[in-house]
Amino acid sequence: MEVIRNKVAESGIITLDLANYLANPADIAMFDLKPFLFMEMILKEKDYRAALATHDWQQYKDKDVAVFCSVDAIVPLWSYMLAATYLQPVARSVYFGSAAELSKYVMLQNIGAINAADYEDKRVVVKGCGDKQIPEAAYVAITEKLRPVVKSLMYGEPCSTVPIFKKSATKQED
Repeated sequence: MEVIRNKVAESGIITLDLANYLANPADIAMFDLKPFLFMEMILKEKDYRAALATHDWQQYKDKDVAVFCSVDAIVPLWSYMLAATYLQPVARSVYFGSAAELSKYVMLQNIGAINAADYEDKRVVVKGCGDKQIPEAAYVAITEKLRPVVKSLMYGEPCSTVPIFKKSATKQED
């Protein structure tokens, strides 16, 4: 009787699921300047400063906060800076932009924190399918992070991969 072998399991391939590096939606918060504008059009400095001074900043504690203005108004650049001075002591991070942009930024930060040495001379497959939408920037970031150290980098599933990079037997010229 022939023994059935799982060649994929024996291959030593490491599967890297980028979904594990997504921002946690519960850790994302939004700071919209709209409620601080007079008639949703004009920022009055004195009123804005007073409103910021009494705002409940603890709601942003340990969150990644996206600062933006949801209405088409002329907002002075310093107003974003002032909001950031209140957010910085309580928030984990402060970012200018939309929730989607912040989520992508956090994901790229998470990928940047990967210890590439853990993948040195390994065969790595970056998972290609899943329930969660992964931004294209994440695939570029993980390639940039791992290409210098991995033996090979692939995309897809261990049983069906697209080769991306393979270190040659001779010293690789960069």
